[in-house]
Amino acid sequence: MGRRFPPFAAVRAFEATARRLSVKDAADELCVTPSAVSHQIRALEEFLDTALFERRGNRLNLTFTGRAYVGKLTALLNALDETTRELNDAESELRVLCTPGFAARWLVPRLNRLPFGNAIRLRVSEGAPDTDFGRNDADVVIHWGGAPVDGLIVEPFMASNRFPVASPELIRREGLETPRDLLRVTLIHDEVMDAWDEWFRLAGMAVPSMPRGPRFPHCEIATTAAERSQGVSLAYEAMVADTLAHGSLVRLFDTVTMPVTLYAVAYPENRATHPRIRAFRDWIFAEADAARVLPRESVEPA
Repeated sequence: MGRRFPPFAAVRAFEATARRLSVKDAADELCVTPSAVSHQIRALEEFLDTALFERRGNRLNLTFTGRAYVGKLTALLNALDETTRELNDAESELRVLCTPGFAARWLVPRLNRLPFGNAIRLRVSEGAPDTDFGRNDADVVIHWGGAPVDGLIVEPFMASNRFPVASPELIRREGLETPRDLLRVTLIHDEVMDAWDEWFRLAGMAVPSMPRGPRFPHCEIATTAAERSQGVSLAYEAMVADTLAHGSLVRLFDTVTMPVTLYAVAYPENRATHPRIRAFRDWIFAEADAARVLPRESVEPA
């Protein structure tokens, strides 16, 4: 059997009147005359062959059937409105909030492979990006780590081990040939998950006191300092692969730390089907898969 739809104008007139219990207010909302609203309601009642309102003097009340019908209609019209807005937004900017290191070393070099990369508006956060979408003015947040957040979909897409890196100039100047040589040079420390103790332990070295060196608030500053020959940094492999390929940093030694989850893509649960958010999510997973940085437990792109 084919679908049996009532006239859409009549549905809108009835739903607006039922919400407001006022023909005049419904007419103002719909930018039509009260008589036009009344006409549409009568047409709907004739279509349904039932009364939707009880009229007692100047008061308007819903019948039992009217209350049941409007409850479902409002939900349907809200869903239609949301779907239409999403389609209208599909060609608009996608606002992505992330750390400066992720933006500079991983995302920006790949954006030319995203079909709508020129519509990405990047905002960077000096610390862990804010995941309160009510105030962060973002569509997607590149979430540090993989911890769940209430009301959000959080999907880890990047894991990495760490190893020492240094500039070619510093390696020549200091003659860095063995892990023990690191004990006589400046080590650069990252305040977020500094892992020098772990690395020396895995390299088979008991270090009674860690060599002194500058401490920076996140890995991007530590990596930049290493590029400027200010010391040796313990870098995330996933974040410096391109830098190593370009030669501004060189990997030192084979020892690596255990992999940790670095980043997840996060977005509100109620926007999971937004076309651009979904496309960005799928693209970033595909890029992470190609770079072989997906955590083992990650969900494959749909």
